[in-house]
Amino acid sequence: MTQLPLPIRTLAALLVASSLGACTLGPDYQRPQTPVVAEFKQAEGWKPATPHALDSGQWWLLYDDPVLTGLIERLNLDNQNLAAAEARYRQARALVRGARSDLFPAVGASAGVTRSAQGSRTISGTSVSTGSSVSENYELGISASWELDLWGRLRRTLEANQANALASEADLAAVRLSLQAELAQTYMQLRVLDEQRRLFAATIDAYERSLELTQNQYRAGIAPKSDVTQALAQLRSAQAQAVDLLWQRAQLEHAIAVLVGVPPSELDIAVREEVPELPDIPRIMASELLERRPDIATAEQDVIAANALIGATQAAWYPDLTLSTSGGYSNSAVTDLISVPNRFWSLGPSMALTLLDFGGRRAELERVEASYDETVATYRQTVLDAFREVEDYLVQLRVLGEEAQIQQEALEAAQDSLRLIQNQYQAGIVDFLSVATLQTNALNTERTNLALLGDRLVTSVQLIAALGGGWQVANLADDAPAADEQPQGGTEASR
Repeated sequence: MTQLPLPIRTLAALLVASSLGACTLGPDYQRPQTPVVAEFKQAEGWKPATPHALDSGQWWLLYDDPVLTGLIERLNLDNQNLAAAEARYRQARALVRGARSDLFPAVGASAGVTRSAQGSRTISGTSVSTGSSVSENYELGISASWELDLWGRLRRTLEANQANALASEADLAAVRLSLQAELAQTYMQLRVLDEQRRLFAATIDAYERSLELTQNQYRAGIAPKSDVTQALAQLRSAQAQAVDLLWQRAQLEHAIAVLVGVPPSELDIAVREEVPELPDIPRIMASELLERRPDIATAEQDVIAANALIGATQAAWYPDLTLSTSGGYSNSAVTDLISVPNRFWSLGPSMALTLLDFGGRRAELERVEASYDETVATYRQTVLDAFREVEDYLVQLRVLGEEAQIQQEALEAAQDSLRLIQNQYQAGIVDFLSVATLQTNALNTERTNLALLGDRLVTSVQLIAALGGGWQVANLADDAPAADEQPQGGTEASR
């Protein structure tokens, strides 16, 4: 049997030794403990609903509004904050590929020519000029180096970068959901404002009729001049409030334009005759919330990354082993450069170990362990905040519904009172001040009703966002690292 050359045998022995002896320092990740919540406290009256829109991630379809759907689709394509978050995610993925490449040998090639000259030489202590002697040397070579990941430093670094990439992807989902919710809330406010404008238009018509009535009665000597001035003042006040709504609607429209990525001058949202209805929000179990919130997923991936860096830092106490090899051809003439007599090669391992750093490595390990504790605390706080948000919006939505029902009864009573007082005024029983007072009360009550409707719509959007908007942590599974992408295996060394 032909015996392999010594360099190849040495290389093979080193590879076998590294694969057998490789281990991964540091603790293996375990999800931090969080409070176990079986059911939301404020879930009373929260009825199950068909969750198809949430399951698909298109939660805005629950509102059955084509204009809103079109605006959110434009946001998904052209919002610049979303584009920035997507770019940060691509950066994180590139860092993963860079960290993975460190596990493999680095191979390089070189080619060059060198010209040198010697102008004098020394004989018996005397410099004697011999003329200029010029020589040339041509070289063509290839080299490779490989840091053998004996202690898992590179693998832990790759693990941290993969966790950071998943955290960045979850951040992207969180930014997208936040922007979509912001657009939907702004859109709801705009539609309620359109409804208020219709209310003022109808109110101004009614006030104009009241003014005409008082003027007729004044000319007939039935009503005093003060009734006319009171009716006119009431009309002008309503007209001024109606004008005030114009800039409010314009600002909401401008905000939506920026969210969909266009200048305000390029977006016009036509007035519609209806406000979106409150949807039936699909009910989820409290235990599912950890798997449905992208911000919780981000916080957990931060914990995973910090945990992996502990192992990478612990590897600083152990020697780094690098295997280097090079070879090629070197000759003074280029014509016969590539030939056996001109070849050269080298092969050898190098080991580096820090013997004394006056506590530097210990300080760095304490830092990364403290950083890990910080991410654990942040993760737990994020979970607590998520439960609080859901509970807040559940109780807010329920109480607003009860308040809206009572307010509707108040509006019906105010409208009945207004009809009665108007009949009495026409009969000459009461003065116009009594009519104006009840007209103002009816207007304010109806505006309060619309404001409550807007609050309920906005709160419903906030609740959907607090539930994750149909996002699930399983969406990150596509970017999970494959086992065969890590060439260095070995046993796990616990912390």
